[in-house]
Amino acid sequence: MSGRRPRLILVLSENWTLVSPRDLRALVRIARDAEDAGVDGVMVSEHVVLGPSAGSNGRPANPREYALPGNQDPATPWPSSTVLLAAIAAATESIRPIAAAIIAPLRHPLLLAKDLATLDLLSEGRLVVQPTVSWHRDEFDALGVPFDARGDLLDEHLAAWQVLWRDTPATFEGARYRFSEVSLEPKPFRPEGPTIWLGGSTLHARLLRRIVRYADGFHPLGTPTDDELAALREAMERAGRDIADLEMVGGIRGTFTDPDGVADLAPALESVPAQLQRGFTSICFKPSQFVDDIRQIGPLCREVVERVRAMTAR
Repeated sequence: MSGRRPRLILVLSENWTLVSPRDLRALVRIARDAEDAGVDGVMVSEHVVLGPSAGSNGRPANPREYALPGNQDPATPWPSSTVLLAAIAAATESIRPIAAAIIAPLRHPLLLAKDLATLDLLSEGRLVVQPTVSWHRDEFDALGVPFDARGDLLDEHLAAWQVLWRDTPATFEGARYRFSEVSLEPKPFRPEGPTIWLGGSTLHARLLRRIVRYADGFHPLGTPTDDELAALREAMERAGRDIADLEMVGGIRGTFTDPDGVADLAPALESVPAQLQRGFTSICFKPSQFVDDIRQIGPLCREVVERVRAMTAR
């Protein structure tokens, strides 16, 4: 196995068994502890609102499980990802603030491009953004956004962001969004804008086209099949891109033996070597799956860093 250590990413959302949902400053402190331990990024996801169908598939047996489509209490706290990441960016020096995922179609591209450009500049180019179409129809209905058009809306966001971050003044003519001779300032840290990840539960043709055209990273929901990874490699090659230049984001998941306890870290980490062999270059972990005391975050992060380093040194 290669001695190249994968990037390690702490999932900062959904850790409400570890910190109070009212104590957002604790999440900033966790980010600083992760940075001190050598973790590469902290990742937050989002919802603007949740409706009654958010939990239509039933709730997880253990609240430390990952939040997934249809398994969430509608009252689950989801702080604003851009506001929270701005606080983290201002309090850290090297760790990447990662907005994965951000539900782009719920906003106008001018508004979101502005927030992301400002956040990227504040972080001095560390920002990673994963725009998504999401899954929760109630949320789209509440905001008056057509749920069935969300794929078209995301495509136009991606195209409009490129124009807005590059050009002054900027003009864009899409089927759903259009603007002429507008100036969006300040620009992001780099002319190409923040690092972009894309992903989803399946690697369908439309997502493949987005990745090839826009993405710096691939962050799937779940485990992609060998056929899907082969299709991604072939699509990148056809476009003259090398899949080796694409950050491939995997992760570990705890196994819970009861509804109240944390999982053992060691068995969860056993999946890492196989992910690296498949080409994944970054590994996510959620601390509340493995500890219940915020004072254990630093030691947990250091243990993850050390164990993964030992694996890749073999």
